[in-house]
Amino acid sequence: MQSEAVYQHFRSEEAPLIAEFSDLINQAESEYRPILTNFLDPRERVIIAALLPDNGLVKFKSWGGFKDAERQRGIFYPTYFKPRQDDFELTLLQLRYPIKFAQLKHSQILGTILGSGLQRQVIGDIITDDQQWQVVVDQKIAQYLINQVDRIGRTKVKFETTLLSQVLSPAIDWQRAEISVLSWRLDTVLAMVFHFSRKKAKELLAADKVQLNWSRLNRPDTQLKLQDVLSVRGYGRVKLVSTTGVSKRGRIHLQVDILKK
Repeated sequence: MQSEAVYQHFRSEEAPLIAEFSDLINQAESEYRPILTNFLDPRERVIIAALLPDNGLVKFKSWGGFKDAERQRGIFYPTYFKPRQDDFELTLLQLRYPIKFAQLKHSQILGTILGSGLQRQVIGDIITDDQQWQVVVDQKIAQYLINQVDRIGRTKVKFETTLLSQVLSPAIDWQRAEISVLSWRLDTVLAMVFHFSRKKAKELLAADKVQLNWSRLNRPDTQLKLQDVLSVRGYGRVKLVSTTGVSKRGRIHLQVDILKK
């Protein structure tokens, strides 16, 4: 699908991403070589899939260090190239800390990493099995993290490299639910899923605590679509999976997957 046609299928705020990925595809084709990206979220990979040329001259593959990783690096490549896992240039870091005496949270770990001066785009998934923690990173910044981060909050920590084959099995508990809403408005869906008022939803949006498809937004009247993913700081995530019908009163029945904090 040509990039011009793709624009109408995505939100206007995603136009810069469409342009960026189109440029990378053109670069891989014109230079006839593989192009490695930073870490991509699932929405970005959806956009890329829509942009890939029908002529098959440029292909795309992504990998995040383990099966079903949320954040993955991608490679645009010509047909002669066969990507291997090593080509994605990933490093797995194990976080050592006094497990018996301290508790860590995803937000603490990510906040500390970003506070060290790194950008989110060089950090992959932060994984836990409810006790141990690991972080997948761009191999170029692994040593920097090892050298720079020795505390998370008040807890003394140490990052160590470990084999990707030793990656943890993430403890993730999505739950399927069915909700009924009057419209596809963002504030309406948030209020129904997390059982608070639309006023509360608007306050969270105004405080930059809501992300739609991994991008912050503050418009409560944003119209949602199936497969959209909402993240609400302090509450969790919800993915709009499917519609199951409309009631006689016009209420929309939605199946959603919910991951609560």
